[in-house]
Amino acid sequence: MSNITVENSSAIEETTAKPRIAVVIPCYRETRQILAVLGKFDAMVDHIIVIDDACPDKTGEFVRENFSDPRLHIVIHENNQGVGGATLTGYDKAIELGADIIVKVDGDGQMDPAMIKTLIRPILRGEADYAKGNRFYRLNGLSKMPVFRLIGNLALSFASKMSSGYWKIFDPTNGFTAIHSKVAQELALKKISRDYFFESDMLFQLNIARAVVADVPIQAIYGEETSSLKISRVLLPFFAKHFANFCRRIAYNYFLRDFSIASVELVVGVIFITFGVIFGGVEWYKSSTSGITATAGTVIIAALPLLVGSQILISFLNFDVHNQPDRPLHPNL
Repeated sequence: MSNITVENSSAIEETTAKPRIAVVIPCYRETRQILAVLGKFDAMVDHIIVIDDACPDKTGEFVRENFSDPRLHIVIHENNQGVGGATLTGYDKAIELGADIIVKVDGDGQMDPAMIKTLIRPILRGEADYAKGNRFYRLNGLSKMPVFRLIGNLALSFASKMSSGYWKIFDPTNGFTAIHSKVAQELALKKISRDYFFESDMLFQLNIARAVVADVPIQAIYGEETSSLKISRVLLPFFAKHFANFCRRIAYNYFLRDFSIASVELVVGVIFITFGVIFGGVEWYKSSTSGITATAGTVIIAALPLLVGSQILISFLNFDVHNQPDRPLHPNL
């Protein structure tokens, strides 16, 4: 979690009127667990929004027939839009209902609704605009996570740090999230990925908006349900999307929105390394084909730009790591 100090945060929390909280539950084949999940939301939740994403098992109708609660709202998609599309539909409905904070909970029973109060606390205190769960904080819960999924999540977490710019955030594919509705309305929601890349793409869009994100430790819950997210299938496509977002973030934050010494470091570092690689490669090829050993001067001309360029890029990276947003948006919206 970002190290943020907010003066009189407890006073702010106590004097502010009770926020209206909406829970969004995107559903696809969730009839086995959905009723148990719905029964766990206490009185602090004002709206429960179930999104039936064109479920073959008609989860929406199943809920309508088997669960009665005045807070319940059901939206049924005619066509499947993916978990991201279903979540964004829920966001729109929550904003329409006047919610202040929108919480996303999956319908598979792997997220504890009792943790909602803890999840939204950074937003209530004015410390963050968006909060997400982190299953990796408590090591005792990781023993139940399959090894391949654990390794895949570690790799995706590092890729997400680079693409989003939130270097202190971990477990990017965790779907237990909360966002202030005012911040949600500031994002380019139509541009966010509709598939399983949704959570990672959301972090990218939040950074572009300069929103503050908080990591909240949660306990991992693994029941009988099998996750639809197959790390082996999404690893390469996710890396490609992360690389595209990384390029967009760097271009926007360091060349369009601002141009600082870090921008100069990036340009100079890339030029030096590119020159060193090309010059060194050409000279190595000449030496290997002719059998004539390269001179010390030639080696230095190739190596020096690589060393200097690497140091300059490390300096840029250090700047980027410390360039995370630290002033929440929603108090001023």
